[in-house]
Amino acid sequence: MEQPTSPLHLQRRDPSRNMARFYCLSLESSLFGDAVLVREWGRIGTLGRRRLDLYADAVQAQEALRRLAACKFLRGYCSVG
Repeated sequence: MEQPTSPLHLQRRDPSRNMARFYCLSLESSLFGDAVLVREWGRIGTLGRRRLDLYADAVQAQEALRRLAACKFLRGYCSVG
């Protein structure tokens, strides 16, 4: 894998439902050369949760990132700077 990509920061806010969530997606490489999709999510202002998904190559990881981002946009998340 070349260089890690810049993270994609998403937020979803709805004051009427007391909702303030974040979701962050990024691609990195593992020590063994696998592509890693790093997903972090939770309530804004907290550390939240973190999950690492391993992929055999960067193309598969990039496609997974694209699919997850599309799903989050459909659920009302917006990109943050």
